[in-house]
Amino acid sequence: MPAAFPHLFSPLRIGAVTLKNRIVSTGHDTVLTEGGLIGDRLIAYHQARAKGQCGLIVVQVAGIHDSARYSSHVLMCDTDAAIPGYRRLAETLHKEGAAVFAQLFHPGREIMEGRDGTIPVAWSPSAIATERFHIQPRELTQRMIRELISGYAAAARRLEQAGLDGCEIVASHGYLPAQFLNPQVNRRSDDYGGSLNNRMRFLTQIIDAIRESCGGLAIGLRFSGYEEMGEGVDAGESLEICRTLEGLDYLHVVAGTSATLSGAVHIVPPMAVPHAYLAPFAATVKAAVTIPVIVTGRINQPQEAEAIIARGEADACGMTRAMICDPEMPAKAGKGRTDDIRACIACNQACIGHFHKGYPISCIQHPETGRELDYGTLRPAAHPKRIIVAGGGPAGMKAASILARRGHRVTLCEASPRLGGQALIAQLVPGRAEFGGIVTNLAREVEQAGVTVERNTRVDLALIDQLQPDAVAIATGALPHRPQFEGSEEIHSVDAWSVFKGEANIGASVLIADWRADWIGMGLAEKLARDGCRVRLCVNALHAGEMVPWYVRDQWAGTLHKLGVEVVPYARLFGADTNTVYMQHTASGEPIVFEDVDTLVLAQGHDSVCALEAELGDWPGEVRVIGDAASPRTAEEAVLEGLRVGAEL
Repeated sequence: MPAAFPHLFSPLRIGAVTLKNRIVSTGHDTVLTEGGLIGDRLIAYHQARAKGQCGLIVVQVAGIHDSARYSSHVLMCDTDAAIPGYRRLAETLHKEGAAVFAQLFHPGREIMEGRDGTIPVAWSPSAIATERFHIQPRELTQRMIRELISGYAAAARRLEQAGLDGCEIVASHGYLPAQFLNPQVNRRSDDYGGSLNNRMRFLTQIIDAIRESCGGLAIGLRFSGYEEMGEGVDAGESLEICRTLEGLDYLHVVAGTSATLSGAVHIVPPMAVPHAYLAPFAATVKAAVTIPVIVTGRINQPQEAEAIIARGEADACGMTRAMICDPEMPAKAGKGRTDDIRACIACNQACIGHFHKGYPISCIQHPETGRELDYGTLRPAAHPKRIIVAGGGPAGMKAASILARRGHRVTLCEASPRLGGQALIAQLVPGRAEFGGIVTNLAREVEQAGVTVERNTRVDLALIDQLQPDAVAIATGALPHRPQFEGSEEIHSVDAWSVFKGEANIGASVLIADWRADWIGMGLAEKLARDGCRVRLCVNALHAGEMVPWYVRDQWAGTLHKLGVEVVPYARLFGADTNTVYMQHTASGEPIVFEDVDTLVLAQGHDSVCALEAELGDWPGEVRVIGDAASPRTAEEAVLEGLRVGAEL
């Protein structure tokens, strides 16, 4: 047992299963299903975490009935066709020493999309519309309720036949069992509505049906201690529900609801949410019950998890994004290699952000995630080369580390004194300091790989001629775009970078011209509003943060509203004079005029720094251009392209 984490690495008994440690990969949709079933990609994904010594892996939500299809890529367990995939998964993960549970799921009224672009019929205890997805559900009939209860039991039986260790009933985040519990959504007058006992009836009948169908399967419940949607189940009722469900094998505490924008933020809380913020409520639950309690919510380091368990606030910790970012986190912690852990920064961009776009899960820091079959094993270089990487931002650092790990001799040259590129600016945004972790993590990978790093060194043809490399990877990044527009010389204008770095002279009344509608515009608005400026955020998009992952955007939008920021969508920068900015409505073409502007802040995208590529036009060696040097985008594309060039050269 590791001396630093004695509680985290102690065994835990859940039902008939003994976990080797208290680290849990909680259920999360991966968009890695194949025709609604488990295939090679999903097995490889979870196998990487099992190899990394995760104690318990809970497989993503699986629909227990055809009406549970809340997305076009949902995993299903409503027929026996699911059994072979679950069996292969269980056998694979058991060989690595991990216990395997799976989530049983019905969304009720929380339907995101249908299978073919049409909206299916959504079911709920009562015909109460959902705000977030704008769905008007149908009230469940008694017959349908019985059919769904049977569906839960049949799905659990399939899991047991496949050799899994347990199942987790999803009664969290405003999904169907939670809709029955919530008096705001459940307005039934029969035996399933009214009193708390009646509202619990659907859930207790599900549990009883599973118990009758399955002999040794551990049964747990994931529930939201509070939903943050106004009226609904309060903390007192939550504790009463927990006490009533003592017959379960464990409880899994989360927060929030899918039903509202503010509540949905807690499904995958972004970096502005404090670490381990649900531990105090989990402690309240643990004090009220005798069964094990798992808590989830921004627990991304073993030190945090150890402290939670040592204080008796929970028995195990969900550390899902921590292992999306670093599948080997448990193994590294167990060996005392905490400095080598690639810490999650809760950017939400490639994990839940990919899910919302319908793409397979990944991580901006570790793009191997979700691509295990392609990049899970690095191929040693058949003929080691001398390679120069020009640029020490995320793209250059990832490329250098992968190239060196494959056996190439790599020199990473950075023109400035520090590695990090634009990530050094991103960490200056209010509430985004954690983004600097990508620099720390990638720099550590560079160091471990044995890359030679030359700071204050700009790569040019003369340096190439001197060092005689076989190949050059150009990762020289980008600079802020300064557009030319009528009156650009009259108005006092500054670029976003100078504002974040504290180098700009800002007046009292600020207008932000936000072209990309990403974190830059929203970050500028928050910073300047907190500095006491009057802020108008003009976005060339449908809304502020259109390019930002949902939960990050929605929380930020709430913050900007509280700060009094005026947001103007559909606004294209057109011109200016001394203290007036002229915009054009992107749909109507009509002018939008803003007066009394002291400072125009330009967030108009970036221009690639690619002079080196032209300079090497006649150079005989191999040249690759990656990241913003190829085209200004985000850190995700930069790191992924670093991985690809590192694996290919």
